[in-house]
Amino acid sequence: MSTSDNPLKGVFDEFTAIDKRLFFVFLCLITFLLLYIKKSFIESQIAAFEILEQRGEMGFYHLLNALQYFSIPIVYLYKFTVIAFILWVGCFMFGYKVIYSRLWALVMFAECIFFGAELLKIGWFVFIETDPEIWDVRAFYPLSLINLFDFQEVPDAWHYPLKAINIFELFYWVILVYGIQYLSRKRFDISLYIVLTSYVFWFFLWLIFFVLIYK
Repeated sequence: MSTSDNPLKGVFDEFTAIDKRLFFVFLCLITFLLLYIKKSFIESQIAAFEILEQRGEMGFYHLLNALQYFSIPIVYLYKFTVIAFILWVGCFMFGYKVIYSRLWALVMFAECIFFGAELLKIGWFVFIETDPEIWDVRAFYPLSLINLFDFQEVPDAWHYPLKAINIFELFYWVILVYGIQYLSRKRFDISLYIVLTSYVFWFFLWLIFFVLIYK
C-alpha cells in the first residue's frame, strides 16, 4: 500500500492545520465533561453512595473525585509522552526519521477514539442497566474481553487487562499505523511492523507485568 492509499490521509491533513495546544485543551475539557457526567449521573445515583451522602461520610470520595479532575492534563501529558517515545524508538529502529513532536501529536489525536467507549459506557448505565452496583460500573468496559465473563468470578488481577483489550484499543492501533505511514511517507507494512513491535509489544508487556505484581 502506497502513502497515497492511506484512508485517513484527509483526516491527518486537516489535523496538521489545527493548533495542537488548543486541541490538547479541548481533549482535557471533553474528558473532564465525560468524567463529570459519569460521577454525577451514574456513580452518585448508586444506593451505597446515596446512603453515605446522607450520613455525611462522602468527604474522602469527593476528594478523590477532585484529584481525578485535576490530574487529567497531567495523566495525558505523561501518557502521550511515553507512547510517543516508544513509537519514536520503533521508527528509529526501522530506519525511519519521524519528528518526535509529530508523533506526540499523533498519539494525542488517536486518544479521541476512547471517547466512543466512554459515551457507550454512559449510555449503558443511563438507559439500559439503570440500577447498577459500584462494582458493575467499575468492571464494565464496552466491547472488551471482560464482557465475555462474569467479572465476579474473574480474579481481580485480570479485571484491568480484560478491560484494556477491547475494540477501541484495536482502532487505536489502526490510527497509529496509518498515522506513522502518513508521517514517514513510507509503506504501510513497515508502519504496521513499527506499531506491533513497539507500542503493541509494550502494551501486552505492561498487562503481563500488571497481573504479576497485582496484590
